[in-house]
Amino acid sequence: MASLIEIVNYTNDFLRICEIGDWDNALNGLQIENSGGVTKIGAAVDASTRVFKAAAKQNVDLLIVHHGLFWPGLQPVTAALRRQLELAFENNIALYSAHLPLDLHPQVGNNAQLAALLGLKSNLPFFEEKGQLIGLKASVSLPRDELDRKLQKALSSPVKAFMFGPK
Repeated sequence: MASLIEIVNYTNDFLRICEIGDWDNALNGLQIENSGGVTKIGAAVDASTRVFKAAAKQNVDLLIVHHGLFWPGLQPVTAALRRQLELAFENNIALYSAHLPLDLHPQVGNNAQLAALLGLKSNLPFFEEKGQLIGLKASVSLPRDELDRKLQKALSSPVKAFMFGPK
């Protein structure tokens, strides 16, 4: 069984959690600890009640998410937040969140992985967020509708495209 603290320390270093600026309420890193052991890790975009229920059903010990529990800032522990915390505590689920550190990571980051999935070659960021250069800029010679189809196939999921700029 892996140690939660070892996984957290490794992930903090690998994603440079302490070095990368982010939104105040992102609270990157360990948000909820468990009893200390990890045998199964799950991943999701958001730390929602539905995600915690799925993690509990699948005996996940550590849930890694892009958007953690505290985006709205300080809030009463009522309704959904209370249920999410209950599910985590009752099922011994630790929660780890990484927002901008995961957006901009050059190997495992969301943007790098999507570019690799599409076969795009780029290491040029295209905008700044919280003092960090993020996003990836790449050129493609596909019509938008073909790029949309390629994305949907690569992701096995519907894609909502915002068609800005010239065609």
